[in-house]
Amino acid sequence: MRKLIFGMNLSLDGYIAATGDDIGWSGPPNDELFQFWLDHERANDLVLYGRKLWETMSAAWPTGDQQPDATPARIEYARNWRDTPKVVFSSTIDKVDWNTRLVRGDAVAEIARLRAEDGGQMGIGGATLAGAAMRAGLIDEYVLATYPVLVGGGTPFFTALDSWVNLNLVETRTFPGGVTLTRYETRR
Repeated sequence: MRKLIFGMNLSLDGYIAATGDDIGWSGPPNDELFQFWLDHERANDLVLYGRKLWETMSAAWPTGDQQPDATPARIEYARNWRDTPKVVFSSTIDKVDWNTRLVRGDAVAEIARLRAEDGGQMGIGGATLAGAAMRAGLIDEYVLATYPVLVGGGTPFFTALDSWVNLNLVETRTFPGGVTLTRYETRR
């Protein structure tokens, strides 16, 4: 069985985007935090995206290594992003590219099927998609990079749940700028 990990940047009050899908509060990550996310993404054998996050990532990373200000880590992130197999869950997108497969059907059923397969870990991103997987009890680990900012509303990291999910703290560390990383495993 594969491990499913949900990890994103979020505000101290729990939002991955402020009202209007604004993520400007997180600014560009410092080099140390960016390296953490690069290492995290390298460990994924498959990444699952909802439509909004797919649109954001596919607008930036296919050519991220060709930007004049691209650092070695950003060049590696772009290459890894293109090379890693991806699945996008959307009923409105017509076409995907860059080593990606489109799924229009039941996301929870497909995530459960993928999770039951042999293979390495999978990452999941996008509030709606991850929320559905969270409610279905499919997420094995949560990785939160919490920024010291309150945005007051927007897209929450955590969705409403039908029952408690008990977690074990695996790691905590602080990055420059006061960003705190916490990693939790789901207690089963």
